[in-house]
Amino acid sequence: MSKPVISGSFSLETLEETLDIKARSAELFIGIPKETAFQENRVGLIPEAVGVLVNNGHDVWIESRAGEGSGYADKDYSEAGAKIKYDRKEIYNCDILVKSAPVVTPDLELLKHNHVIISPIHLSLLEAGILEHMMQKKITAVSFENLKDDSGTYPIVRSMSEIAGSACMLIAGHYLSQGARGKGILLGGISGIPPTKVIIIGAGVVGEFAARAALALGASVKVFDNSVYRLKRLQDTMGHRVWTSLIEPRILAKQLKTCEVAIGAMPSQSGRTPLVVTEDMVSNMRSGSVIIDVAIDRGGCFETSRVTTHQSPVFLHHDVFHYCVPNIPSEYCRTASHAISNVLMPLLMNISDAGGLDEYVWNNFNIRSGIYMFKGALTNFHLSERFQIKYTDLNLLMASMG
Repeated sequence: MSKPVISGSFSLETLEETLDIKARSAELFIGIPKETAFQENRVGLIPEAVGVLVNNGHDVWIESRAGEGSGYADKDYSEAGAKIKYDRKEIYNCDILVKSAPVVTPDLELLKHNHVIISPIHLSLLEAGILEHMMQKKITAVSFENLKDDSGTYPIVRSMSEIAGSACMLIAGHYLSQGARGKGILLGGISGIPPTKVIIIGAGVVGEFAARAALALGASVKVFDNSVYRLKRLQDTMGHRVWTSLIEPRILAKQLKTCEVAIGAMPSQSGRTPLVVTEDMVSNMRSGSVIIDVAIDRGGCFETSRVTTHQSPVFLHHDVFHYCVPNIPSEYCRTASHAISNVLMPLLMNISDAGGLDEYVWNNFNIRSGIYMFKGALTNFHLSERFQIKYTDLNLLMASMG
């Protein structure tokens, strides 16, 4: 047998390991346009958040009167360090756009190549032409609805759901009053009088906060859902036992007959919300009772629901008030803006600390769930299926760039 040959060209010394070196912090150029979308009064960043960003060396431009719907004047933003711009086109020269409404057709001609847009999607209003135009301009887009935090939850969706759930009881109380042509019933209960009966369909975040508000007012609450797990979780988070039931048509119909308020808050993972209350069930409800269909933006839980507006929020059908306004949090816009800003300001700071969005996406997996378009590539599978547009897996895209 021949002896092994050792070549002098090989070194047996250990080599240094190549590590991923943290990038230097990046200075961000952020623009906040005034929203023109119908019924959108929220703003993505409140003055206090702008002050934090400016004090950390970032440029923030805001279109004049962009915060007016939420009660923030231009003076509030200028004192926080933002530059007020009166020409909308100037705002679209910023590298990062923070919007509280989705990208709409009038925005498209103002978009520049490689823009980063942080905004909601609103699936019911999205069009294929808008996506294709954004893809042509190599846009990177982050959606509010799919944005995850370090705990794996959706912070903006949860905040908006908490607002909608709590607001349901305020709205119901108003339409039960005589001033709103209601039955003249106080939502809740006082000594010697049976409490108002509230039916909540859906045990998600909206249902939970609607139940909390109703119980705090002294109402009798009954919660329906098609998931035993969600009902158990509701019991645990509420801290005391609540009347719950799986959605069984006969039981649900019986309870609806005697309630004053019915809340439609069924969660939906994708597509349309399950329609669980038929027109026949609604026709048997008490005259003057109130339906609030929070799930109307995904089709609604009630067969009799149809979309209404903040200007004309209710209609009568079978002598039952129907409140079916999409985007209920926009009616409580200052609180909603504060909640959105509480998520976006730390996100922007993290992007800066990472050295920019590309570096942040590379090192943080949670942000990837919120990105539906990356440098012009559509990275959301549900959108690609709906509009028949080519899908690109973001993880593979990042691996190829690395």
